[in-house]
This record gives sequence, structure tokens and C-alpha cells, in this order.
Amino acid sequence: MTNIEKELIQLKEDIIEMMHLVQGQLKKAGKAFSQQSIPKSKEIHKVENRVNAMELGISKDCENIIALYNPVASDLRLVLAALKIVIYLERIGDHADKIARYVRKEQITDPINPKLLDAIQFDAIFEIALEMVNDAIDGFINEDTEVARLVFVKDQNLNKLHGNAIETLAKLGESNDPDKSESMINILYLFSIVNKLERVGDLAKNIAEETIFYVEAKVLKHTKVTKKKK
Repeated sequence: MTNIEKELIQLKEDIIEMMHLVQGQLKKAGKAFSQQSIPKSKEIHKVENRVNAMELGISKDCENIIALYNPVASDLRLVLAALKIVIYLERIGDHADKIARYVRKEQITDPINPKLLDAIQFDAIFEIALEMVNDAIDGFINEDTEVARLVFVKDQNLNKLHGNAIETLAKLGESNDPDKSESMINILYLFSIVNKLERVGDLAKNIAEETIFYVEAKVLKHTKVTKKKK
């Protein structure tokens, strides 16, 4: 095994480790919010520093691989994809930390009405965003572009749910009914959280696109080689 092969194997292992770390962060953020758990939200914040460090470390490794080994073809595509993927992962981690921050800082002081969460389909929004991240990760790990493409279909569903949720929250915020059960501050926080989850979906889609670039470009290259041999 050559040095560059060893470096690329290690690079992919590091990316997968970061993927699982961020995946766990998003799951914990959902639990911290649903349970209004300050301890869980603090755990997320502690791990956030590790996510940031991994992004910087992997980016530096990519730069070193390019400088030392001058990779080409699929090797180069992997490195280029990695440079973008770690940025997207770090941003997903940021969104998870910001969702948990509302709990950690005790900014949501009044319990959110469960009927409102049902009305905006909050659980469905969170689950689809998490599924998109899971599919993007599985697609990269297994170099499976069919799984990666599932992210695009789910993104359409997420966008619809997001739009409906924003519309519902906007109408509630504009209501002059003095008996409305939800505080304006909670409505604003839900606006922010729903927007963050929609952005998580966009970032998962970006990761899937990078996987398709890396994997399918490699397949196309092999097809051309086969034609030349004929």
C-alpha cells in the first residue's frame, strides 16, 4: 500500500468519525429540546469544540495530501469532496448546538403547547432532517449514490413541511387574541428552530451532492477506460 493510499484511508476514517459525532449531536439536540433538558444541552456544547477541531484538522490533512502527493482522478475528487463535506458537517453541528442553546440558556421559559408542536408538525420536520443526515452519511460511507439521492426526495418533503410550519407560526404571531396560549417569545424561538432544521436538510443535501461527485465521477472514468481498451 502506497503512502497516499494510507493517507486517503485515514482521511475517510476521520470524516466518518466526524459524521457520527455530528449525527449524535443532532439526535441529542432533539432530545434536549423535547425534554427541555439542560444537562443534555450542555453535553452538546462540550462536544461542539471537538467538532470544530475536527473540521480544522481534516481540512489541514486535505491540504497536506494535495501538497505532498498531488492526487489525481478519484483520489483528488475524494480530497476535494472532503474539504467541502467537513464544512457542511461543522455547520450541522453548529445548528444542533444553537437549538440546544435555547434550552441551555433557559430562554424558553414557558412550556411550549404540545398542540402547537403538532400543528406545525415539529416532530416530522425533525425526523426528516435527521433521516436526510443519516442518508447522506450512509451514502458517503458505502459510496452508494442511490442512498445519497434519497436525500433529494426527502428535501422536497422537508421544504413543504417547513413552509407550512412558518405559515402557521406567522398567523399565530399576528393574532391579536389575548387568550392565545403561546407566548410570542416561544413562537419566535420555534421560527428559529424550524429554520435551522430546514438548513440542516440543505446541508445534508450538499453532502449527498459531494458523494455523487466523488463516486459517480470515478465510475464515469472507468467507463471511458473500458471504451479505450475496446
